[in-house]
Amino acid sequence: MVRQTARTRQQNRARREESESGFEADPGTEWRHYGELALPPLLEAALEEFRAHGYHGGSVRAIAGRVGVTLPTLYYHYGSKQGLLVALLMGSMHDVLVRARHALEEAGDRPEDQLVNVVEAITLYMTHRRRIAFLDGEIRHLEPDNRARYSAEREELSVMLRLIAADGVADGTFTTPYPTEAVRAVLSMCQAVATWYRPDGPLTEAEVAQRYVTLALAAVGCRGHDSGKK
Repeated sequence: MVRQTARTRQQNRARREESESGFEADPGTEWRHYGELALPPLLEAALEEFRAHGYHGGSVRAIAGRVGVTLPTLYYHYGSKQGLLVALLMGSMHDVLVRARHALEEAGDRPEDQLVNVVEAITLYMTHRRRIAFLDGEIRHLEPDNRARYSAEREELSVMLRLIAADGVADGTFTTPYPTEAVRAVLSMCQAVATWYRPDGPLTEAEVAQRYVTLALAAVGCRGHDSGKK
């Protein structure tokens, strides 16, 4: 059996804590509200490095230099460049999941209202947290075990939407003959917002979310629902 040193245990604990919690306080019923996101300094530096150069081109030495710490300090807290990416991805996924869960709970029992709220929650996250949400495109660089953990978390969003679609088809609210494919298209569409949205563009975050709600309702074959801004 491999003996774990105190340093190894600290690294494992740090990575475990990052993967099990997000970066912002639980918003509760205020899931539409966003404040400034304050990341731990090393994660902020890693995010900026990955934004500038991608994960593959990002330098651990440059990340440490952005914060003014030594490489051993960085390794102590996150273990490696991979550990930084995992912490960012898992923290971000946790936060969007929390908001989507609250949105679903608030929606009540009607599938169309559930779809509206969950799609709105996801799209709002992709606009307000686009700086970190864009990292979903870097999952190709995750090591197999880390990719499996992240994919399992991301799958919750897909399952949430699939269950809504299945209920809507069952009660006749949604008319799509392809609910699974419709959900896949909706989720991909929403996640892609982080790659193109800019706050100085013609649409606000809320306006983008409402347009995507309309597109999602059309994708599942739901007509006549008032998807106007709440």
